[in-house]
Amino acid sequence: MRLLTLLVALSWSLPALAQDAGAPAEAAPAPAAADAASFSAKLDELWKTRDSADSGKLHDDVIREGLKAFPKDYDILWRAARIRWFVADGLTEEKLKKQTAKEGWNYAKRAVEAKPEGAEGHYFTAINIGAYSQAVGILKALSDGLEGQFVENLEFSLKANEAFDRYGGRTAKGRYHWELPWPKRDLAKSKLELQKSIDKHPEHLRNYYFLADTLLKDGDAKGAKVAIDKALNGSDAYDPPEARRIKAWSKVLAATIDKELK
Repeated sequence: MRLLTLLVALSWSLPALAQDAGAPAEAAPAPAAADAASFSAKLDELWKTRDSADSGKLHDDVIREGLKAFPKDYDILWRAARIRWFVADGLTEEKLKKQTAKEGWNYAKRAVEAKPEGAEGHYFTAINIGAYSQAVGILKALSDGLEGQFVENLEFSLKANEAFDRYGGRTAKGRYHWELPWPKRDLAKSKLELQKSIDKHPEHLRNYYFLADTLLKDGDAKGAKVAIDKALNGSDAYDPPEARRIKAWSKVLAATIDKELK
């Protein structure tokens, strides 16, 4: 009887002893994988410091990881096109500018395929085509039929969401009319489109830089001086990386305008 009682007691105590001795507890559930929106949020945060030395690598890491998990996500794709455009926009070496703009163009095309009605995909398709055209030369771009693709995508984005990117479609359209060679160039239309963007976002310095270039080309050096001074002296609070770029470009154009005024 004593032996039976001892065995019963021991059978009740063994599970408790095993648990106390460090038996593995039930595994905690694994953390949920990042959703697509988290990658877009990371890219938006990186965009704020996109002219920093390590920005390119940081963007590429997030884009690669995000598109590996969500290869057809519209918001990741157009943001990938956005940073490629910004990099290409700042390059002067033709081969690298062409390559970078082409990468941005490809990301933007994938975005349009994912969401044909989206303004952002069409917008970044257009302005990456614009950067690509600058790299290969405007005359070659025209002969290759890129003008039609640029205009078609830009007009689509304007109709879908004219206000996107601080009325960036109007800014791009204004520059387009300046970039075209004679007799297609139309400086009056360039000024009109740039002024539309300025009216909506007077803080955006790129508009003043482009307007100064248009006015100078049109023989109005005094007007160009007024515009370039606004680019040079405007606040950079609206977008520091963009403002730093435009002010650097504006110093060069200002020197050209000053020579014209002498």
